[in-house]
Amino acid sequence: MTDVAGSLWDRIVSGFSLSPSPQVTATELVIVIVLATALSLPRASWRYFGLLATVTHELGHAFAALTTGQRLGGIRLSLDHSGTTTTYSRGRLPAVWSTFWGYPVPGVVGAVMVWSGFNGWGPAAMSVGTLTLLGSFLFIRNAIGLLITAAAVLGCALLVLFVPPEFTGQVVIALGLALLVAAVRDLAKLAKVHLRRRDRLPTSDAHLLYRATSVPSVVWILLFAGVVAGAWWVAWQPMARVLLAVTTQ
Repeated sequence: MTDVAGSLWDRIVSGFSLSPSPQVTATELVIVIVLATALSLPRASWRYFGLLATVTHELGHAFAALTTGQRLGGIRLSLDHSGTTTTYSRGRLPAVWSTFWGYPVPGVVGAVMVWSGFNGWGPAAMSVGTLTLLGSFLFIRNAIGLLITAAAVLGCALLVLFVPPEFTGQVVIALGLALLVAAVRDLAKLAKVHLRRRDRLPTSDAHLLYRATSVPSVVWILLFAGVVAGAWWVAWQPMARVLLAVTTQ
Protein backbone atom coordinates (compact mmCIF):
# COMPACT_ATOMS: atom_id res chain seq x y z
CA MET A 1 0.00 0.00 0.00
CA THR A 2 2.87 2.35 0.86
CA ASP A 3 4.50 1.65 -2.51
CA VAL A 4 1.23 2.40 -4.33
CA ALA A 5 0.76 5.66 -2.42
CA GLY A 6 4.35 6.63 -3.15
CA SER A 7 3.96 5.86 -6.86
CA LEU A 8 0.71 7.83 -6.99
CA TRP A 9 2.33 10.83 -5.33
CA ASP A 10 5.33 10.66 -7.67
CA ARG A 11 3.03 10.58 -10.71
CA ILE A 12 0.99 13.49 -9.37
CA VAL A 13 4.10 15.61 -8.77
CA SER A 14 5.71 14.71 -12.10
CA GLY A 15 2.48 15.63 -13.86
CA PHE A 16 3.06 19.34 -13.21
CA SER A 17 5.83 19.55 -15.81
CA LEU A 18 4.91 20.46 -19.38
CA SER A 19 4.77 17.43 -21.65
CA PRO A 20 5.09 17.39 -25.43
CA SER A 21 1.76 18.28 -27.00
CA PRO A 22 0.07 15.07 -28.15
CA GLN A 23 -0.44 14.66 -31.88
CA VAL A 24 -4.15 13.93 -31.74
CA THR A 25 -5.30 12.46 -35.02
CA ALA A 26 -8.80 12.77 -36.42
CA THR A 27 -9.41 9.09 -35.64
CA GLU A 28 -8.30 9.57 -32.03
CA LEU A 29 -10.48 12.66 -31.76
CA VAL A 30 -13.52 10.72 -32.96
CA ILE A 31 -12.77 7.98 -30.41
CA VAL A 32 -12.42 10.62 -27.68
CA ILE A 33 -15.76 12.19 -28.66
CA VAL A 34 -17.42 8.76 -28.59
CA LEU A 35 -15.98 8.08 -25.13
CA ALA A 36 -17.14 11.47 -23.85
CA THR A 37 -20.62 10.84 -25.23
CA ALA A 38 -20.72 7.38 -23.68
CA LEU A 39 -19.93 8.91 -20.28
CA SER A 40 -22.38 11.79 -20.34
CA LEU A 41 -25.40 10.92 -22.48
CA PRO A 42 -26.68 7.36 -21.84
CA ARG A 43 -28.80 7.18 -18.71
CA ALA A 44 -26.85 4.18 -17.34
CA SER A 45 -23.46 5.93 -17.42
CA TRP A 46 -24.89 9.36 -16.54
CA ARG A 47 -26.16 7.88 -13.28
CA TYR A 48 -22.51 7.67 -12.20
CA PHE A 49 -20.65 10.27 -14.27
CA GLY A 50 -23.31 12.84 -13.43
CA LEU A 51 -22.16 12.62 -9.82
CA LEU A 52 -18.76 13.98 -10.90
CA ALA A 53 -20.54 16.86 -12.62
CA THR A 54 -22.40 17.53 -9.34
CA VAL A 55 -19.13 17.50 -7.38
CA THR A 56 -17.67 19.99 -9.88
CA HIS A 57 -20.79 22.17 -9.60
CA GLU A 58 -20.60 22.31 -5.81
CA LEU A 59 -16.84 22.88 -5.79
CA GLY A 60 -17.51 25.83 -8.09
CA HIS A 61 -19.75 27.37 -5.43
CA ALA A 62 -17.16 26.61 -2.75
CA PHE A 63 -14.18 28.05 -4.63
CA ALA A 64 -16.11 31.20 -5.56
CA ALA A 65 -17.08 31.63 -1.91
CA LEU A 66 -13.48 31.30 -0.74
CA THR A 67 -12.24 33.83 -3.31
CA THR A 68 -14.59 36.44 -1.83
CA GLY A 69 -13.67 35.80 1.79
CA GLN A 70 -16.81 33.89 2.73
CA ARG A 71 -16.79 31.18 5.35
CA LEU A 72 -17.50 27.76 3.90
CA GLY A 73 -19.84 25.74 6.07
CA GLY A 74 -19.64 22.55 4.06
CA ILE A 75 -20.80 20.57 1.05
CA ARG A 76 -23.47 17.87 0.99
CA LEU A 77 -23.93 15.53 -1.99
CA SER A 78 -26.72 13.09 -2.84
CA LEU A 79 -27.00 10.14 -5.19
CA ASP A 80 -29.83 11.86 -7.09
CA HIS A 81 -27.27 14.37 -8.44
CA SER A 82 -28.35 17.11 -6.08
CA GLY A 83 -26.01 18.95 -3.76
CA THR A 84 -25.82 21.86 -1.36
CA THR A 85 -22.94 24.17 -0.52
CA THR A 86 -23.40 26.22 2.63
CA THR A 87 -21.55 29.53 2.84
CA TYR A 88 -21.70 32.45 5.24
CA SER A 89 -21.36 35.97 3.87
CA ARG A 90 -21.76 39.44 5.34
CA GLY A 91 -22.63 41.03 2.01
CA ARG A 92 -25.02 40.42 -0.85
CA LEU A 93 -22.53 40.62 -3.72
CA PRO A 94 -20.22 37.85 -2.43
CA ALA A 95 -23.25 35.61 -1.92
CA VAL A 96 -24.48 36.33 -5.45
CA TRP A 97 -21.00 35.63 -6.83
CA SER A 98 -20.71 32.23 -5.15
CA THR A 99 -24.28 31.26 -6.05
CA PHE A 100 -23.65 32.02 -9.73
CA TRP A 101 -20.60 29.78 -10.06
CA GLY A 102 -22.33 26.44 -9.95
CA TYR A 103 -23.91 25.57 -13.27
CA PRO A 104 -21.21 27.19 -15.47
CA VAL A 105 -18.27 25.53 -13.71
CA PRO A 106 -18.45 22.01 -15.24
CA GLY A 107 -18.33 23.69 -18.66
CA VAL A 108 -15.43 25.96 -17.68
CA VAL A 109 -13.48 23.07 -16.15
CA GLY A 110 -14.26 20.94 -19.19
CA ALA A 111 -12.89 23.61 -21.54
CA VAL A 112 -9.73 23.97 -19.46
CA MET A 113 -9.25 20.21 -19.55
CA VAL A 114 -9.70 20.05 -23.33
CA TRP A 115 -7.22 22.90 -23.82
CA SER A 116 -4.77 21.27 -21.40
CA GLY A 117 -5.04 17.91 -23.14
CA PHE A 118 -4.23 19.38 -26.53
CA ASN A 119 -1.37 21.58 -25.27
CA GLY A 120 0.74 19.20 -23.21
CA TRP A 121 -0.79 19.99 -19.83
CA GLY A 122 -2.97 16.88 -19.64
CA PRO A 123 -0.94 15.29 -16.80
CA ALA A 124 -1.04 18.60 -14.91
CA ALA A 125 -4.82 18.78 -15.29
CA MET A 126 -5.10 15.24 -13.96
CA SER A 127 -2.83 16.07 -11.01
CA VAL A 128 -4.75 19.25 -10.18
CA GLY A 129 -8.06 17.38 -10.38
CA THR A 130 -6.85 14.62 -8.07
CA LEU A 131 -5.49 17.06 -5.49
CA THR A 132 -8.63 19.22 -5.65
CA LEU A 133 -10.85 16.22 -4.99
CA LEU A 134 -8.60 15.12 -2.13
CA GLY A 135 -8.80 18.60 -0.63
CA SER A 136 -12.58 18.63 -0.94
CA PHE A 137 -12.80 15.91 1.73
CA LEU A 138 -12.25 18.71 4.26
CA PHE A 139 -15.60 20.25 3.34
CA ILE A 140 -17.87 17.23 2.78
CA ARG A 141 -20.48 16.99 5.52
CA ASN A 142 -22.44 13.80 4.81
CA ALA A 143 -21.64 10.12 4.41
CA ILE A 144 -22.98 9.84 0.84
CA GLY A 145 -20.89 12.87 -0.11
CA LEU A 146 -17.79 11.20 1.31
CA LEU A 147 -18.58 8.05 -0.66
CA ILE A 148 -19.08 9.96 -3.91
CA THR A 149 -15.89 11.96 -3.41
CA ALA A 150 -13.91 8.84 -2.51
CA ALA A 151 -15.10 7.16 -5.71
CA ALA A 152 -14.04 10.22 -7.74
CA VAL A 153 -10.62 10.27 -6.07
CA LEU A 154 -10.20 6.54 -6.72
CA GLY A 155 -11.08 7.01 -10.39
CA CYS A 156 -8.55 9.83 -10.75
CA ALA A 157 -5.90 7.83 -8.91
CA LEU A 158 -6.36 4.85 -11.24
CA LEU A 159 -6.06 7.11 -14.27
CA VAL A 160 -2.91 8.76 -12.88
CA LEU A 161 -1.32 5.40 -12.09
CA PHE A 162 -2.24 3.32 -15.10
CA VAL A 163 -2.78 5.59 -18.11
CA PRO A 164 0.52 5.88 -20.02
CA PRO A 165 1.74 9.50 -20.08
CA GLU A 166 1.56 9.59 -23.89
CA PHE A 167 -2.21 8.96 -23.71
CA THR A 168 -3.03 11.17 -20.72
CA GLY A 169 -3.83 14.09 -23.02
CA GLN A 170 -6.47 12.10 -24.87
CA VAL A 171 -8.04 10.91 -21.60
CA VAL A 172 -8.18 14.47 -20.25
CA ILE A 173 -9.77 15.68 -23.50
CA ALA A 174 -12.44 12.97 -23.21
CA LEU A 175 -13.21 13.87 -19.60
CA GLY A 176 -13.30 17.57 -20.48
CA LEU A 177 -15.74 17.00 -23.33
CA ALA A 178 -17.89 14.84 -21.06
CA LEU A 179 -18.06 17.68 -18.52
CA LEU A 180 -18.99 20.11 -21.29
CA VAL A 181 -21.87 17.85 -22.32
CA ALA A 182 -22.80 17.50 -18.65
CA ALA A 183 -22.98 21.29 -18.33
CA VAL A 184 -25.48 21.47 -21.19
CA ARG A 185 -27.45 18.57 -19.78
CA ASP A 186 -27.68 20.21 -16.35
CA LEU A 187 -28.77 23.51 -17.89
CA ALA A 188 -31.58 21.69 -19.69
CA LYS A 189 -32.59 20.12 -16.38
CA LEU A 190 -32.59 23.56 -14.75
CA ALA A 191 -34.78 24.99 -17.50
CA LYS A 192 -37.19 22.07 -17.04
CA VAL A 193 -37.49 22.90 -13.33
CA HIS A 194 -38.50 26.47 -14.18
CA LEU A 195 -40.91 25.42 -16.92
CA ARG A 196 -42.52 22.22 -15.61
CA ARG A 197 -41.32 21.45 -12.09
CA ARG A 198 -41.90 24.73 -10.35
CA ASP A 199 -42.42 22.92 -7.04
CA ARG A 200 -38.64 22.46 -7.07
CA LEU A 201 -37.82 26.15 -7.57
CA PRO A 202 -36.40 26.58 -4.05
CA THR A 203 -33.51 24.29 -5.11
CA SER A 204 -32.71 26.32 -8.24
CA ASP A 205 -29.62 28.55 -8.25
CA ALA A 206 -31.36 30.84 -10.75
CA HIS A 207 -34.31 31.23 -8.38
CA LEU A 208 -31.98 31.91 -5.44
CA LEU A 209 -30.24 34.59 -7.50
CA TYR A 210 -33.62 36.10 -8.38
CA ARG A 211 -34.54 36.28 -4.70
CA ALA A 212 -31.20 37.92 -3.86
CA THR A 213 -31.18 40.48 -6.69
CA SER A 214 -34.74 40.74 -8.12
CA VAL A 215 -33.21 40.01 -11.55
CA PRO A 216 -35.51 37.46 -13.25
CA SER A 217 -34.43 33.82 -13.17
CA VAL A 218 -34.47 33.63 -16.97
CA VAL A 219 -31.69 36.25 -17.10
CA TRP A 220 -29.50 34.16 -14.81
CA ILE A 221 -30.18 31.03 -16.84
CA LEU A 222 -29.16 32.89 -20.00
CA LEU A 223 -25.97 34.05 -18.26
CA PHE A 224 -25.21 30.47 -17.24
CA ALA A 225 -25.78 29.42 -20.84
CA GLY A 226 -23.55 32.22 -22.14
CA VAL A 227 -20.61 31.08 -20.01
CA VAL A 228 -21.13 27.45 -21.03
CA ALA A 229 -21.35 28.47 -24.69
CA GLY A 230 -18.07 30.37 -24.30
CA ALA A 231 -16.50 27.27 -22.78
CA TRP A 232 -17.65 25.21 -25.75
CA TRP A 233 -16.15 27.79 -28.12
CA VAL A 234 -12.78 27.55 -26.36
CA ALA A 235 -12.84 23.75 -26.42
CA TRP A 236 -13.85 23.68 -30.10
CA GLN A 237 -10.79 25.61 -31.31
CA PRO A 238 -8.18 22.82 -31.00
CA MET A 239 -10.67 20.21 -32.19
CA ALA A 240 -11.46 22.31 -35.25
CA ARG A 241 -7.76 22.47 -36.12
CA VAL A 242 -7.54 18.68 -36.10
CA LEU A 243 -10.61 18.30 -38.29
CA LEU A 244 -9.48 21.09 -40.62
CA ALA A 245 -6.13 19.39 -41.12
CA VAL A 246 -7.96 16.32 -42.39
CA THR A 247 -10.16 18.22 -44.83
CA THR A 248 -7.21 20.12 -46.31
CA GLN A 249 -5.09 17.05 -47.00
